[in-house]
Amino acid sequence: MSDAPVTITAKRFIAGAVCPACSEMDKIQMWNVDGVPNRECVACGYADTLDERGNSVPKELPTRVNTSALKPKAPDPKVQAVQFFPNPKLKK
Repeated sequence: MSDAPVTITAKRFIAGAVCPACSEMDKIQMWNVDGVPNRECVACGYADTLDERGNSVPKELPTRVNTSALKPKAPDPKVQAVQFFPNPKLKK
């Protein structure tokens, strides 16, 4: 781990800000962690990180690679495995 101190500013409410999740006004808190702006709604718990232009940083999209380990899929009982064996009578 790094020995550099983490700089966190005090949380402050943003007047007139509307939560993107629950549409409540004046419920958004903002603060900076090492210069990265964060926001959180105190009404619904929505939280995200903002980029340098003030846009929300998207979270990783769920794909088969990052979600398959979380929920293993049960095999379908109607599906049967098929095995192909070489025909000894056929020659190349």
